[in-house]
Amino acid sequence: MAHHQETTVKVIPPDTAKIKKLWMTALILLVITVFEFIVAFTIPHEYKDLRVWIFIGMTIVKAAYIVGEFMHLRYETKFLLWSILIPTIFIVWMLVAFIYEGSAISEARF
Repeated sequence: MAHHQETTVKVIPPDTAKIKKLWMTALILLVITVFEFIVAFTIPHEYKDLRVWIFIGMTIVKAAYIVGEFMHLRYETKFLLWSILIPTIFIVWMLVAFIYEGSAISEARF
């Protein structure tokens, strides 16, 4: 006595709003990346510091956008957002201060 049970598959229609938002996010990240490539290949070597600061800025923008969209931080409560953002700002400030002080000490020593 064999028992045979048919399985049914329910096909859910795609959520076009989510798909459109995902493609828009990819497009924004692509535009920022293309801008980085343009900066990399068009700014002359004499403006190396400017190029580095543009790269740092664009990297921060891309990282913030990725964290906001893919980690859903943009949709969290303001308290959670600020509890993550304020320590991050202080860590970045600390790194910049350490680099600045380290280069000043290095220049004074040599």
